[in-house]
Amino acid sequence: MREPDTNATHLTPHASLGYRARQFFAALRAEVGADERALVARTLTTEERRLFDQMPIYDQRHCLDVYRTLVDAGHSDLLLLRAAIFHDCGKVDDDGMPMSLGWYILVTLLKRIPLLYHTAAASGRGPLRPVRIYAEHAWRGAQMAAAAGSPPEIVAILRHYHDPAPTGLAAILQWADEQH
Repeated sequence: MREPDTNATHLTPHASLGYRARQFFAALRAEVGADERALVARTLTTEERRLFDQMPIYDQRHCLDVYRTLVDAGHSDLLLLRAAIFHDCGKVDDDGMPMSLGWYILVTLLKRIPLLYHTAAASGRGPLRPVRIYAEHAWRGAQMAAAAGSPPEIVAILRHYHDPAPTGLAAILQWADEQH
């Protein structure tokens, strides 16, 4: 069994409860347009598209927003942009079940109490399984990308974008992710 990443407790500038409430209500209204689906189809491989498609709409929307932030900031590295489009695929469990919005709320609250969050993530069995999935989602996403045949560079970006001090393309993805 893998230990959960400890870096998942870092609080971004957008960590206020008001921001998180707005984020929650935006997730309830999340949509992905036909033009965005076409972008996904022409950018990702068939197997990477499967990873994108298994995410709930709110995670797809988030990933596309991160992609757009990177493009708007002038980033054009295709591997980075591909990684951005499905960077949260590791939040889908081994049975293909995505993390519900209710669990996002609970994890957000738990992360404000690091000892409790780490204890719940380390236990991660039974009803606490979603906390463990969340804590390991970068590592899990990297494993999923590797199994999907993604290039090693994409696997590395996904594996390290939640590190406490990522470098290279992983650091750029972390920056863009924290904007949302």
